[in-house]
Amino acid sequence: MSDPTFRQVRLGEALKRLRERSGLSQREAAYRLRYNYQKLSRIENGQLPEYHGLRAMLDLYGVLVAEEAPYVEMWERASEKGWWHPYGLEDHGYISLEHDAIRVSAFSLGYIPGLLQTESYMRAVFHGWQVQRSRKWVENQVAVRVRRKQRLVGDEALKYHAVIAEAAFPQADREQLLHINEMGVRPNVTVQVLPNTAGLNDGHNGAFLLLDFAYPGDMTVLYVEHPAGAAHVEDVEQVKASKLVFKHLSKLALTPDESAEWIGRLAAER
Repeated sequence: MSDPTFRQVRLGEALKRLRERSGLSQREAAYRLRYNYQKLSRIENGQLPEYHGLRAMLDLYGVLVAEEAPYVEMWERASEKGWWHPYGLEDHGYISLEHDAIRVSAFSLGYIPGLLQTESYMRAVFHGWQVQRSRKWVENQVAVRVRRKQRLVGDEALKYHAVIAEAAFPQADREQLLHINEMGVRPNVTVQVLPNTAGLNDGHNGAFLLLDFAYPGDMTVLYVEHPAGAAHVEDVEQVKASKLVFKHLSKLALTPDESAEWIGRLAAER
C-alpha cells in the first residue's frame, strides 16, 4: 500500500481533532462506529474512509449537517486523482500542495519563481541543470509549469506573494521581465524585488515557500528545496519563524510599485 497523500493525511488529522473535541477515545469511537481499533487508527493516519463511514464519523463527533461541507470537500479532494498524474508526477510533491493552497508566499534567491516564468525562461532553467535531461522530459516539465500558472487566474485564483532577490534577475531577458510586471498587476499577485542594497539578511540562507490552506485548523506548510530533493515542514515553531523571516524580507524589499519600476527600467536596458 502506498503512503497516504497530503490530502488524505489532512483529512485524517481533521477527523482526529473532531473525535478529540467530542471527548471520545479512539477505542470508544471505533466501538460505536463498529470499526476495529486498528481501522480507525489507520484512517486518522491518512487511510481514506469510505463516504458513508465519513458521514458516520461526522455524525458521531457531533458535526451538524450545516457544518459538514468542508469535511465532505476534503474527502472529495482526497479521493480524486490530481491533474498532474498524466505528466508522471505523484501526489507527494510540491505541486499537490500548491494545488490545494489558497495563498503562497515565495522567497526566491537565484531564479525567477516558477509561477512567474515564461516558457523560454523555463527551458533555459532546465537546460542549465547539471544533470542533462531529454527534450521530452524538459517539454513535459514546461507543460506542468504552464498548467500550474492557471492557479493565478479565475474566480478562485491563488493569492501569490513573491519576494525576489536581485541576484535572480541577471539571466532574465526582456520578455521575462515584462512578463513579471504583467503578472504583478493582477489583484491576487504581489511582486517585490529585494535589492542588493538591503545588505546581509536572512534571505541569504536560501529560498523557501510558505503555503496556506483553507483546511479546518488554518494550517501553513513550509516548503524548501535542496540539491538532493525537497522537504515540507509543518512544525508550528519552525513555520512561525519562517513567516517572520518572510515578513522581514518583504519589509526590506522595494514596494510593489517600486519593484515594477525597477523591473521596467531593467527591461528597457535589455
